[in-house]
Amino acid sequence: MPKFPSEEWAKEYVDKLNSNESYKDSGRKWEGDITFVIEEDEGNPDNAYLYLDLFHGSCRKYQYGLDPSSFPKSEFRYIGKYSNWIRLIHGEIDPIKGVLTGKFKLEGSMMKIMRFTRAAKDMVNTASTVALDQ
Repeated sequence: MPKFPSEEWAKEYVDKLNSNESYKDSGRKWEGDITFVIEEDEGNPDNAYLYLDLFHGSCRKYQYGLDPSSFPKSEFRYIGKYSNWIRLIHGEIDPIKGVLTGKFKLEGSMMKIMRFTRAAKDMVNTASTVALDQ
């Protein structure tokens, strides 16, 4: 069982995302990259970053790490505390409502994201299928 966040968790997540038929459909018109920023809190001592190059319902490339300067600039950044990421992955927080309630911040075009809410939910649902070793 991979620890979240980690390289092992990120790889398993991307593998499952790329084999998720629902995401392939909901993200079929999406073009853009996003960086997930997992901010440190009492549950995790370091900030972590997961970059995803998403294109037409698949992830072409990903990068996981702790050094933000080693990542490409992405069109979107989805930012939240580690404990909120755990709640998101467990389905306790909706990805869009998380932004609207201030549990997460979104940098990038909210209008574009709102056209792809089903894809965002499919991404979260996929994350929930990756076992977490907390």
